[in-house]
Amino acid sequence: MIMPQSKIKAIVVEDDSDLQYLYKTKLLREGFDVDVAGNGLEGLEIIERTRPHIILLDLLMPHMGGAEMLAHMRAERWGSEVQVIILTNISKDEAPPALRFLHVDRYIVKAHHTPAQVVNIVHEVLRERSP
Repeated sequence: MIMPQSKIKAIVVEDDSDLQYLYKTKLLREGFDVDVAGNGLEGLEIIERTRPHIILLDLLMPHMGGAEMLAHMRAERWGSEVQVIILTNISKDEAPPALRFLHVDRYIVKAHHTPAQVVNIVHEVLRERSP
């Protein structure tokens, strides 16, 4: 387990409550400060308030999908540097075309990764930006 000097803030934006719980639990066990949202609208509200370091973002959700949420976030000055891992069950080929221009750190197909593997990828992404 990696213990950060100060807690790293993460948000899981996922409409499946079981998956939300799994990812949140795994991240909490690794010492992260974790919030969850069930759609892009909720996600935007939370990230504007908490300014997380990293976001695990589903693409297909009610009210506002992940690509639209990401576009809104990237348009904000503070949102341009937040690390984002797309965590979805649609292949990269089927992803919204606009996603290519919104800077994503990783693209993960949920069905191909366990929650433990996802947490390992979160650590990798965070290390890539560390000084």
